[in-house]
Amino acid sequence: MNWSATGATALALAVIIGAFGAHGLREHLDAYSTSVYETAVTYHFFHALGLLIVSLMPKLGYVTGRQADWICALLLAGVVLFSGSLYLLAVTRVPTFGAITPFGGVSFIAGWITLAWTLLRNQS
Repeated sequence: MNWSATGATALALAVIIGAFGAHGLREHLDAYSTSVYETAVTYHFFHALGLLIVSLMPKLGYVTGRQADWICALLLAGVVLFSGSLYLLAVTRVPTFGAITPFGGVSFIAGWITLAWTLLRNQS
């Protein structure tokens, strides 16, 4: 998979989804739902940027392509599960979507820990 293109696409989607929330949903979301939506956009941005950065690390020799594949997959899964479930929760107010969010959080954490462990292991 081309993780750099995936990261760039995820960043573009974060802008689009964020703008839609700020302009298209402003009249439809209460304060709580707006806060949830903004949290989703923030995490989406940070982790899409992380996805782009990690995708470049094999070119710099910090990680192998296979290692970057695993880390990027975890970060992308986190964006889909964490931010995606919060977008749905904010828009639909169906509390069940909130039960999915922690799985995305675990995916984010696993991605960052895997990156740290990989960088430390590859250091020698």
